[in-house]
Amino acid sequence: MLTKIKDLATAIAPRLVEIRRHIHSHPELSGQEYQTAAFVAGVLSSSGLHVQEGVGKTGVIGELKGTPSSNTVLAIRTDMDALPIQERTGLEFASRREGVMHACGHDVHTTVGLGTAMVLSAIAEELGGPVRFLFQPAEETAQGANWMVKDGAMDRVGAIFSVHVFPSIPAGSIGIRYGALTAAADDLEIVILGESGHGARPHEAVDAIWIASQVITALQQAISRTQNPLRPVVLSIGKIKGGRAPNVIADKVELLGTVRSLHPETRAQLPNWIDNIVASVCNSYGAKYQVNYRQGVPSVQNDYGLTQLLQSAAEEAWSSDRIQVLPEPSLGAEDFSVYLEKVPGSMFRLGVGYKDRIINHPLHNPLFEVDESAMITGVVTLAYAAYKYWNSK
Repeated sequence: MLTKIKDLATAIAPRLVEIRRHIHSHPELSGQEYQTAAFVAGVLSSSGLHVQEGVGKTGVIGELKGTPSSNTVLAIRTDMDALPIQERTGLEFASRREGVMHACGHDVHTTVGLGTAMVLSAIAEELGGPVRFLFQPAEETAQGANWMVKDGAMDRVGAIFSVHVFPSIPAGSIGIRYGALTAAADDLEIVILGESGHGARPHEAVDAIWIASQVITALQQAISRTQNPLRPVVLSIGKIKGGRAPNVIADKVELLGTVRSLHPETRAQLPNWIDNIVASVCNSYGAKYQVNYRQGVPSVQNDYGLTQLLQSAAEEAWSSDRIQVLPEPSLGAEDFSVYLEKVPGSMFRLGVGYKDRIINHPLHNPLFEVDESAMITGVVTLAYAAYKYWNSK
């Protein structure tokens, strides 16, 4: 069966390049993937899948029945949205939309999902069980997975696989990660409330800007001395707003940031930990404060058994020397974790780096490019993993 899957993938390789370049040229931002969704639905329908559109607002589901039928479904999730970045690659098929670019590889993800659907539809009678393809919107804003779940995309799903490109891994290779793959990402807002005064007489006021600077410093220092260094926490303040005039002591400062963590236990205690530090600083200098901590997406925690299945499928398909077992997680975030709150699953890293280039630009970079030969690696790995999932039961 592996040989058949490889042959099918090779046969559609030129079509996959066409699909990817079309999607890349016509990127759409999160929640606006109307043309992409229509295009995806057309490809799925032409491959014989049952298609549902408008799932999770602009999401698409393609359902492939296997033989024999099963009460549960294996899901394969890929995302479709682009980023508000002006492309500077100079490619012939570069983005035609001003200020919008597939700089995170979701055009590749979508194409790999479609390619996997094409291959599996050709062997549906030998598949052993149904596969549901989830083409998700709005991953970049961490909303799409929740939209899809709310609309029933996970009904009867027993397990789920996904893929994300990785430019630091060469095309033709993949990365496997057991356990935590990405971090939980939470939003933080801190408001410091001081008291206005003349800039020449700061002792008569409560300087919210100065106190805000002490809060930022205290939080960063406290991480290194009160958090377990083996359970990393990253807290970054990305926006500061405050002040009225150069000669007026500010009475209000807003701090906006992000908090990343890998371990659920650590994440659970972070709101109180932050509140206590802010309170300590503000109370020392006579300021009031507000801390608004909003939990975003949790950490992607890959299931051991399904990750082992992915690794074995990849090793059989490509040999063990093209498989990297990743020793460290990423502190980036991925809303694939929302599905993992429902069922076990695993996401792997698809190498898309050019082997002959000194520099492969990172994700979210206006010069980001991919070696398109990687798409066949992704399609074969996912298709064979799906086959093994059903036919090893």
